[in-house]
Amino acid sequence: MKWIEITVFTTDQGLDAVCARLDMLGIAQTVVEQSRESIEAFLKDTAKYWDYADLDELVSGNCPCVKAYVADVAENKGIVEAVAQSFAKLKQEDVGIDLGSLLVVTRMTDDEDWANNWKLYYKPLKIGDKLLIRPSWEEAEPDGRIVLSLDPGMAFGTGSHHTTRMCLELLERAVRPGIKAMDLGCGSGILSIAALLLGAREAVGVDIDPIAEKIVCENAAMNGIGTDRYRVLIGNLLEDAQLVEEICKSRYEVVTANIVASVIVELCKTVQRLIAPGGRFIASGIIRNRLDDVLTALGAHGFTVFEVRYAEDWCAVLAEPRGTCL
Repeated sequence: MKWIEITVFTTDQGLDAVCARLDMLGIAQTVVEQSRESIEAFLKDTAKYWDYADLDELVSGNCPCVKAYVADVAENKGIVEAVAQSFAKLKQEDVGIDLGSLLVVTRMTDDEDWANNWKLYYKPLKIGDKLLIRPSWEEAEPDGRIVLSLDPGMAFGTGSHHTTRMCLELLERAVRPGIKAMDLGCGSGILSIAALLLGAREAVGVDIDPIAEKIVCENAAMNGIGTDRYRVLIGNLLEDAQLVEEICKSRYEVVTANIVASVIVELCKTVQRLIAPGGRFIASGIIRNRLDDVLTALGAHGFTVFEVRYAEDWCAVLAEPRGTCL
């Protein structure tokens, strides 16, 4: 499969802002590149894709960039233009820091190129008190932790991003033996596989990206989890009423959604139908300036928020249906 590689040039100060803006656009799988040599080689290699003459300005001072990847499919046709427009707008805003050029460069790439780039940045990671996330190609001593082996492939979710890490930390507290878990926007399957390893009886993942189904099933099998305990559904929960009805046939004691604030707000009505009495809803991927919107939506749909976690500009929320307690 072909992929669209989107590269945004910024500054050290601007890295968080660029990653946050991409996440708000629904692109959470990113890699930061800071090596002058590799950036200069990239610019020369991609000269035919863009119109910018002065290489020195971009690479001076080890000017970093953020690379993101989206599948070259019909649904993503407008995403490059949306990214370009969004960063053009961001450049005009007074954010109080130097964001650099915010030049956006795009090119086509293959699965192998993306996978090899990503593996350079993905290492074993201890999370919370119980979990060790281990890339499939790395060795790691468990040290008494539950090992979750993972190959994210082209799907979002490795545990290294603040949003995923906070979800996993909250999952450790939320999962009880024998429960059912639902993961909205499952990506690589990291959250629902973690729930199963922590004691959940079964789990369901939903994602809008068709590639997620293959990656999730492979990751589940890698951890000894079969289709009798874990299934994946593909579709857009904001547009597919039939899919919503399908997943709402059951109730779940834990529901996770590590997406973006705007989608979480829209999903609150569905989560209200999905969650079992006394169940727990973990929402993350929330940029700090959108937290109030999420809290308002949760309150309007019958949830009580018991905890909000923060990591830099990101937030994660633990909520329950009103009338229950932790």
